[in-house]
Amino acid sequence: MARATGFRYVPPVTTLAAYPGGELVAQGLADLAAGHETIASLLVSVGAERMREAGLAVPPGLGDAERRLYDLLARDGADAAHSRYNALIRELVSFERALECAR
Repeated sequence: MARATGFRYVPPVTTLAAYPGGELVAQGLADLAAGHETIASLLVSVGAERMREAGLAVPPGLGDAERRLYDLLARDGADAAHSRYNALIRELVSFERALECAR
């Protein structure tokens, strides 16, 4: 069940999968809470401020998340890092927009 906080709609984490990119964000939230640096936790760190403004509880993010995310992707394959990074950012933006519309 969703909670109302002021005028904001705050979806429970269990329903995040209903949003585009929600499964990745849910994993990132769990990874951040556990203190793990993963692709998902770094992506959530990139969008943490906007997600908080939309009413989602986000643990403290990892510093310099954009560069660290790119570096982590480059370790798996430097040739594909740029396109993978851009695809992840697009997925994050889709999630953020859907979250904002749900308010």
